[in-house]
Amino acid sequence: MPRSIPLEPSIHGILERAVQRGLERRKREPMVYLGVDEKAFRKGHNYLTLVNDLSDSRVLYVAEDREKKSLDGFWGTLTEEQKAGIEAVAMDMWDTYIDSVREHLEEAEKKIVFDKFHIAKHLGEAVDQVRRKEHKTLKAEGDDRLTGTKYHWLRDPARMEREQRREFVQLRQSDLKTARAWALKETGMALYNYVYEKPARKHFQWWYKWATRSHLEPMKKVAAMLKRRFENIITYLTHPITNATSESINSKIQWVKYTARGFRNKQNFINAIYFHCGGLDLAPGTH
Repeated sequence: MPRSIPLEPSIHGILERAVQRGLERRKREPMVYLGVDEKAFRKGHNYLTLVNDLSDSRVLYVAEDREKKSLDGFWGTLTEEQKAGIEAVAMDMWDTYIDSVREHLEEAEKKIVFDKFHIAKHLGEAVDQVRRKEHKTLKAEGDDRLTGTKYHWLRDPARMEREQRREFVQLRQSDLKTARAWALKETGMALYNYVYEKPARKHFQWWYKWATRSHLEPMKKVAAMLKRRFENIITYLTHPITNATSESINSKIQWVKYTARGFRNKQNFINAIYFHCGGLDLAPGTH
């Protein structure tokens, strides 16, 4: 766990100088697989943009906001050799980030990998929308089958207790619309079980037709989005990377934030992220 961060101005100055040393030395290091993510600085729409090294589980870059210019600043910190060595970038489907990668990275279309867990999140949210609407209808009719089942549809059945699993099997084999939505979610995520592109594309085409004919509006909406983004979803078969490492780093950043009792100064928070999560060579002296 990272150490507690004092908030005295002199300490912040020392930390900032150490971080600058470490970032300068980093210009010699290769970076192969990147993850682009966002982190809330405070409640509300106040974000930081983070670029993480997925191979070494470290933060490479932090910028204010989550606009295109937030990520644009990262590319200028790299040498041409470092940019040429980047093989893939895991990210969510945020247009401003996509535009930045396309503008600054050669052959970006082959290197952008929309994050598997963001895809799963979109599908899970669609299932929950179907469940909520159906639960309201059933409840009005005195049918409480969906009461208390919200997380059943989002969890891996293998992690359920035996009794819960037995009850869930009955639900998912029923004629409920939610059961159909759940089957669409699970079958959609089966795309990631493929090794070769041709059968993966065939699977998606079949799944897309099923989803669009399902009469489940939330699933149809997600299916349309995934079709638009598909070329950078299937890149996962070439570059099987996810932002799971970024989520782990985010947990550490949250701990840093909590230990410091929050940060009023955003730049101090950014420096603390680099200090504790950047994997920097912080030692004084020259190399």
